[in-house]
Amino acid sequence: MDAYTLPIEIASKTMSTPSIDILQKLLSFKSVTRQSNMDLILYVKDILANCGIDSQIIQDETGTKANLFASVGPRDVPGIILSGHTDVVPVEGQAWTKPPFEATFEGGNIYGRGSADMKGFIACAIHAMTQASQMELKRPLQLALSYDEEVGCIGVRRLIDVLEAAPVRPFACLIGEPTDMVIATGHKGKTFLKGCCFGLEGHSALAPNAVNAIHLACDMISSIREMQQAVQESGARDAAYDIPYTTLHVGTIKGGKALNIVPNLCEFDFEIRNLAADDPMKMVEQLRERGEQVAQRSRAIFPKARVDVEVLNSYPGLESDESDEGFQFLAQLAETSNRVKVAFGTEGGLFASRLSVPVAVCGPGSITHAHKPDEFVSIEQLGKCDAMMQKLLGVLQK
Repeated sequence: MDAYTLPIEIASKTMSTPSIDILQKLLSFKSVTRQSNMDLILYVKDILANCGIDSQIIQDETGTKANLFASVGPRDVPGIILSGHTDVVPVEGQAWTKPPFEATFEGGNIYGRGSADMKGFIACAIHAMTQASQMELKRPLQLALSYDEEVGCIGVRRLIDVLEAAPVRPFACLIGEPTDMVIATGHKGKTFLKGCCFGLEGHSALAPNAVNAIHLACDMISSIREMQQAVQESGARDAAYDIPYTTLHVGTIKGGKALNIVPNLCEFDFEIRNLAADDPMKMVEQLRERGEQVAQRSRAIFPKARVDVEVLNSYPGLESDESDEGFQFLAQLAETSNRVKVAFGTEGGLFASRLSVPVAVCGPGSITHAHKPDEFVSIEQLGKCDAMMQKLLGVLQK
């Protein structure tokens, strides 16, 4: 029994694995996006240090959040990166029946926020790193942990800056998002946008003499929906996705101060999730043209009426080349030859576009259990992930 193994009672059986024990601890960290993840990062750093593995900590500008990068094996050979994000989505407003920030074992599952997305994979990856420290590897095994992935893959960009400047680029990257341990070859890109509608305030009794910013927003949102309809009917398609076309979605809207005041400002947040065949920036330009048309209709009353479309953030999609040597290296580790594309985004597109590194997405658990109350990963799935890691370690020694 190693230093991280403690007995756990599961379904009347004493069961423990190093990965499960590490996951228990990871779930106890309230590493909700936009909050500090430093306690978690330092915990991982200590585990690795106890095995003689040095970690590079790459902090944000506030020093309250950080990425971690560690490597085991030869320094002059391209390595295999195991990549995961440490942040989790909030639990407020959700009807949890189990404590969200501690591990609950029930029915062969481990419950807790982040168990599927994606601390289960991180636990298996950390354990693999500790094992690798005792092996003679021909190709290095590397661990990359990031922050603020859930709000646009923000933290990993600083980590990629470091890897981009390194003398040796990675050979391949495995992103451990929950895929039920099936290799995913792609996902859509995402662009985060804000619409800002500027009108002319006035007394609601004289509403026709003012320009209602909420009405401008409604017209603009209607135009976004028209674009979505056109894309759905005649745009690019990829049948490998559950939704086989690019989507536009409005998520929040805010405007108005009181019922008897015509509002002069209304803002709404929306997104584009694009197929590789669609250029989201071209769509943004088309939306700006539509915004100008919406505003123009009100300028006889208020010449300064305006609809702005601002890009807040974006990350590229992933379209892996299955014939690439690095991808094939990762694909051989999978239990099944099935391939999928996933609806959610990952940092994989950034690794691929900025480092020209082959990427596969594969990890324990299901995305259908993520971001919900009573999120869980099955012990069976964790076992399959550990088995993949054992296979990887075997290949890295050859």
